[in-house]
Amino acid sequence: MDQQSFRESLRHAEPPAGMSPVLGALWYDAKGNWNKAHDLINDLTDRDAAHVHAYLHRKEGDAGNARYWYSRAGQSPCNSSLADEWEELVKLYTTK
Repeated sequence: MDQQSFRESLRHAEPPAGMSPVLGALWYDAKGNWNKAHDLINDLTDRDAAHVHAYLHRKEGDAGNARYWYSRAGQSPCNSSLADEWEELVKLYTTK
């Protein structure tokens, strides 16, 4: 899925069928459903899911948990705004 398709999908009430859990988590986060976003990636162990998991915990305000997940993702903790980090994650994971 490319960035444009992902952004257009946000106009709908449900994500497109077959969307990856990582993009699904970003989709639900953009729709204001943090819990659903977290549920999608909570039990995944790959680095991509850990990266989005870190963002979600940072957004939640749980800095310690976010640092843990950034480490699991092999990433440094993000210092940009949450909106900028979301944009970077979308850019990154729509190109994978």
